[in-house]
Amino acid sequence: MPRGRGALLAAALCAMAAGAGTVLAQAAPRIDREALVRRHNPVFTAVDPHAPAMLGNGNLGFTADITGLQTFPERYSELAPLLTMAQWAWHSLPNPKGYTEADGLVQVAVPGRGEQPYAYMKSWDAAEKNPAFTWLRANPHRISLARLAFTIDGKAPDFAQVAAPRQTLDMWSGTLDSSFTYDGQPVHVRTRVLPGPDAVFVDVRSPLVASGRLGVAVRYPGVDSKINPDPSRWDGGGTTTIVSQRPDRIHLRRSLDATHYWSTISSNGVLTRQGAATIAARGNGGARLTVTASFDRSAAPAKLPVPEMAEKAVAGHWRDFWTRGGAVDFSGSTDPRATELERRVVLSQYLSAINGAGALPPQEEGLFSNSWYGKFHLEMHPWHAAWQPLWGHPELLERSLPWYVAHLPKARAEAARHGVKGAWWPKMVGPEGRNSPSLVSPFLMWQQPHPILLAELVWRSRKDRATLARYGELVEATAELLAAWPIAKDGRLNLGPPLIPAQENYDPATTVNPVFEVEYFRWGLETAQAWRARRGLARRADWDAALAKIAPPAVRDGLYLPVESLPDFWTVAQSPECRGNAGPARCKNRDHPSFLMAYGFIRGARIDPATMRRTFDAVTANWDLRQTWGWDFPMMAMTAARLGEPEKAVDWLFADRKNNQWGPTGMTPRVHLDEHASELVPVSGGAGGVAMASNPDGPGYRRAAETYFPSNGALLMAVGMMAAGWDGATGPAPGFPKQGWKVRVEGITPAP
Repeated sequence: MPRGRGALLAAALCAMAAGAGTVLAQAAPRIDREALVRRHNPVFTAVDPHAPAMLGNGNLGFTADITGLQTFPERYSELAPLLTMAQWAWHSLPNPKGYTEADGLVQVAVPGRGEQPYAYMKSWDAAEKNPAFTWLRANPHRISLARLAFTIDGKAPDFAQVAAPRQTLDMWSGTLDSSFTYDGQPVHVRTRVLPGPDAVFVDVRSPLVASGRLGVAVRYPGVDSKINPDPSRWDGGGTTTIVSQRPDRIHLRRSLDATHYWSTISSNGVLTRQGAATIAARGNGGARLTVTASFDRSAAPAKLPVPEMAEKAVAGHWRDFWTRGGAVDFSGSTDPRATELERRVVLSQYLSAINGAGALPPQEEGLFSNSWYGKFHLEMHPWHAAWQPLWGHPELLERSLPWYVAHLPKARAEAARHGVKGAWWPKMVGPEGRNSPSLVSPFLMWQQPHPILLAELVWRSRKDRATLARYGELVEATAELLAAWPIAKDGRLNLGPPLIPAQENYDPATTVNPVFEVEYFRWGLETAQAWRARRGLARRADWDAALAKIAPPAVRDGLYLPVESLPDFWTVAQSPECRGNAGPARCKNRDHPSFLMAYGFIRGARIDPATMRRTFDAVTANWDLRQTWGWDFPMMAMTAARLGEPEKAVDWLFADRKNNQWGPTGMTPRVHLDEHASELVPVSGGAGGVAMASNPDGPGYRRAAETYFPSNGALLMAVGMMAAGWDGATGPAPGFPKQGWKVRVEGITPAP
C-alpha cells in the first residue's frame, strides 16, 4: 500500500473509534491507554488518614490501609473505616414491633386530589414520637463482611514498627502494591479483588512469613446499631459456623440475625480458627503467604483460582475496562490545569467502576462507607452512572437497570396509591424498593424521568432492538407517571404541590413548577414518544396532551426563577443580606442551583439560551457557593458548555470550594457548614480512646464524609460531553477552550 493511503487509512480508523466532534483525535495517533492510566497511579509514602486505597469489582469493595490490608484502622479518619462491602450484603435489625411501610406513612394534602399517603416526617423530633420512622429509615442497611489484617506472633502489629512504607495503586492491573519494613524486616504485599467470585486475594512475601511471625487474620464483624459510617461491631454479634475445613481451606457460614452469608478462605499456608469469628493464616515454611477470602450469598463453596490465575484474571478484567471504553487525553495542553483534570478523569473512571457499577443503584458513598444507612438515592443514579454508556460502557449501567424493571410492580403500586397511572420511583431506598421516611425524600420528583434517561443513553450506545425490547416497558410505565402526576389547573399542568425540587430548600406545601423539573418531565415524555416510534408504535395522544400543557419555565426580569412559586427569588438573592452568603432563612440562593440543569444536564426544548446565560451569570454573582455539593460544579460546566462558554466550563470544573477538593485517590469529601465545628476532628479510636487530628476543612466546616461519588460520575458526564460534544454541537471538543487545550478523545458518544 502506498504510504499516503496507509496514513489516510490510519486516520480513518482513528475517526471511527473517536466518535463525533473529535477532529483532533482523527488527526492524531491512538491514545496510549496504558500510559494514560498509569501516569496517574496514586502513590503513598505515609498514611493519609482521609484517603485509604480502594479495590473492587463493582459488586465487592475493599478499602485498604498503608499495609495493603486493613491492619491499622485507627490511623484513619472515623469517616474512612476500612470496610469490605458488597452490593448484595444487607441486614435488618430485629423488628419486634413488626413495623411495616404503612407505619411510616402520613396523610398529606394534595390540591385537587384530597389527602394522600407519603413517607413524611414533619421534623426529626417526629421519630421520637413514632419509632417506626427510625426503624424504617435504618433498615435494611449495608454491612461490612470482614476485615483482613496482618498479625505478628498471633497478635495485632505495632504501628511504631512500620517503616519506609511505599504503596502504589496500579489502576491498569487492579493491583495495590505495598511495601514496608516491620521490625527491620522487609514485607511486600500485593492485594487484588477478583472480577468474580467476590473475593480478596492477598500475596505476601517476607522473611517474617518464613520465620512464622507474620500472618493474616480474617475477622468477621457483628453489626453496630449506629450503622453510619461504619456498620462493624467488634465486641461480638453474629455466629460463625464451619461448614467444611482442611488445613489450606475453610468454608463457613456467617449469621447476623436473619441475614446469612458464606465465606471461603484458601491459602498456601495453614488455616486455623481462632476464637468465635476469626480465621488465621500462617506460612507453611516458605517466605510467601497467599490468602484468598471470598464472600457469597450462596452456600456452595466458591471456586477460587490458584494465585497465578487470580493475578491474570484481575489484570485482564482491568485491561478490558480501560481499553474497551472511552478515553480522553489532555497531554500536550498548555493550560496548567490540564494534567490535574486528566488525573481526576482517570481516577473517577476507576472509582466509578468499583462503586457505581454493581447490581443495584449505588449509594452516595458506594462501597467505601455508609451514609443514610447505605441506602441508595435514586435521584443520584445518573450522576453516578450516566457517564457509563456515553463512555462506551453500557454493560456497566446495565448491571443496575434491571433493578428498575424488577421493581415495576412496586412502582406501579406506589403510583396507584397516589391515584395516578404509571410507575412512581422512590428516593431513598434499599434493595426492597421501599421509600424511607424523611423530611425531604417523599417530595422529590426529579428522579421520575431518570429511567427514561438511562435507557436512552444505553440505546444511543447500542442502537439495537434488543435494548428497546429490554427497557420498553420501563420507559412506557415511567412516561405514564410523567403525564399523569402533574395537576391540572387553569388550563395547564402544574408540578406540585407537594413538591421539593432538586434544590432542596423549599417548602413542599407551596412549591410549584421548578424550572428544571418542568423541562425534564417534558424531555422524558418526548423521549418516550421517540421510543414508541423506534418500536413501531404510534405516539400516545395523552402524552402529547401533557406535553402541550405542562407549565412553562418561569421567568421574571429576564432571569429564570428556580421555582414559579417564588417570584421574588432574585430580588431577595441580590439583596445585601443574601448575596453570596447564607443570610436569613428567606435567602434561597444556596444548595444546588439545579434550574441550570434545564440547559446542561438536558437541553430543555423551551429554554431560551440568552435568558439562561443571564441566569447563569446571576448564579455566579449571587450564589452562596459554600453550600454547593460535588456534582454542582460539573453540572454548571455542562450548562456553560452548551451556552458556548468553554472557558467558564473549565473554570467551574476547578471551582475552589470545600466540596470540590480532589484527594490523592480521586475522592471528593462531603463538607457541611457548621458554626460549631472546631479546628480538631476525631480519627478512629484505638485502645487508648479517640484521637484528635486537625480539621482538614478548617473551623466552621464539618466533614460529613470522605467521599461523595456523584462528584466522580458527574465529572465524567461533563468532561465526556465537553470533549465529544452533544446533539447540535459542532467542531472538535466543543466544551473546551481553543487556546491552551489539546483534547484527544476516543470512544465517547455525544450527549443528547
